[in-house]
Amino acid sequence: MLNQGMKSENKHNMGLVLFLTYLMFLMFAMTTDAVGVIIPKIIEEFKLSMAQAGAFHYSTMSGIALSGLFLGSLADKLGRKWSIVVGLISYAIACLAFAIVNHFAFFLILLFISGAAIGVFKTAAIALIGDLTNSSQQHTKIMNMVEGFFAIGAIIGPWLVTQLLLNGASWKWLYMFAAFICVILVLTASRVAYPKTIKTESAPQIKFSDVAPLLKDKHLLSFSALIMLYVGAENAIFVWMPSFLKTYKGEFVFFAIYALPIFFVLRAAGRFLGSWLISHLKWTIVLSLCSALIALCFLGSVIGGQGVAVFLLPLSGLFMSVIYPTLNSKGISGFQKSQHGTIGGIILFFTCLSAVIAPLLMGLVSDYFGDAKFGFYIATLFAIILFVALLLNHLFNSSDSRLKEVDKGLGQVQG
Repeated sequence: MLNQGMKSENKHNMGLVLFLTYLMFLMFAMTTDAVGVIIPKIIEEFKLSMAQAGAFHYSTMSGIALSGLFLGSLADKLGRKWSIVVGLISYAIACLAFAIVNHFAFFLILLFISGAAIGVFKTAAIALIGDLTNSSQQHTKIMNMVEGFFAIGAIIGPWLVTQLLLNGASWKWLYMFAAFICVILVLTASRVAYPKTIKTESAPQIKFSDVAPLLKDKHLLSFSALIMLYVGAENAIFVWMPSFLKTYKGEFVFFAIYALPIFFVLRAAGRFLGSWLISHLKWTIVLSLCSALIALCFLGSVIGGQGVAVFLLPLSGLFMSVIYPTLNSKGISGFQKSQHGTIGGIILFFTCLSAVIAPLLMGLVSDYFGDAKFGFYIATLFAIILFVALLLNHLFNSSDSRLKEVDKGLGQVQG
């Protein structure tokens, strides 16, 4: 009876830890994915050019990227719980500081700090998921659920800012709301018992000086490259779809106006659907199929123009939803659990690097040719290369042997 009670308590406790992780991703998605709605207001308020206002996005991404690379190992050194708590406290302070500053340069500093904080607690949360799972398949399923909650936050944030602006309130209240949720998460997380960080003799805890050799690992580099291709295509939607569709004059104006919210809703639905698909089909098949559909959506949009893009670009969100969490999970699952914090940080660095470089490249191409559709030629190329790479991975089982080897090792450790 006592053992049954302990097992029930542990199961309940782990369920609470997972739920807190889901809320964490929902919370920071509210701010990072609402930037597109805030930027027009920033341009008006501070008389900025679009290139200058774009720093509102790049500051956060730069903070996350550098934090993932230089601070990702904190999750392996301090432990998952306290890395999460430190990151959340730093994030809450940065959000609250928006209430007392009103200068664009200070906003950028706060955004960089908040990005660095996200990098700390996100890599710790990703490493935590590794501690809670016993196989790469289970890891992938939970990662898709986590990203599903992130997608919900991406819907709530832009909607909340829109309502604030329509009612004459400041967009800064979004950050106050995020800070409030953050405080609740910190108080709860500090009282919950987290699973112990797993360490093995075969994979000792990594120091920062060990990051450079990891950058030569083929498994890590392959999945990082795939993620960069995906992020490049996805960011074309976030940053440039409104510009591509703003001159649309057809009979489906409603879909052009609400193209981005429709994309976010479909992406959220797709991530929960993706979690189900991954549990029933081999992950390489799912990613090959979804990446093919994404490439077709982009290709159809650049060939058919605005009249087709108004439907196909938002629809791509349904197929994009499963790609990132699965690639992220499989990239991390190719390493021992004691390394997950550092590996997650490195992958996060490449994620944010692409989130900065790809939209900038598309913007430069669009400026040169005078139309946002030319940027989508670049995004379409990314999508096609991603599909080809994922199809080859499926046909030749390129990553299976590495993942099976690590899963076997985990089984021996668990046993």
